Amino acid sequence: MSNENKCPKCNSENTYQDVALWVCLECAHEWNPSALAKEVEEKSQAKGVIDSNGNVLQDGDCVMVIKDLKAKGSSSGVKAGTKVKNIKLIEDYNGHNISCKIDSMGEMYLKSEFVRKV
Repeated sequence: MSNENKCPKCNSENTYQDVALWVCLECAHEWNPSALAKEVEEKSQAKGVIDSNGNVLQDGDCVMVIKDLKAKGSSSGVKAGTKVKNIKLIEDYNGHNISCKIDSMGEMYLKSEFVRKV
């Protein structure tokens, strides 16, 4: 049986469809798969942008780069441990979701997976 038909409560595969709902034979739990999918999507959107440690980032936060990053047009790049103040969260731009200004580098985009909140 496919994974979507498993009971979300007890993870049993002994389920059946009753009109619009699915019913588990083992625990008698009833659920609507489309409503369950909406809940999961809303939770992931509510989480927002997270850093490498799982902390939620917001506009104006101060972060630290955790890995040496190469930057186009620069011979040195961004070193690990560089503090970045006053970040701005943006819509996904080529995988980058943070817009910031780094001293001696200027404005650039960062990926949230390479920073941690300070």
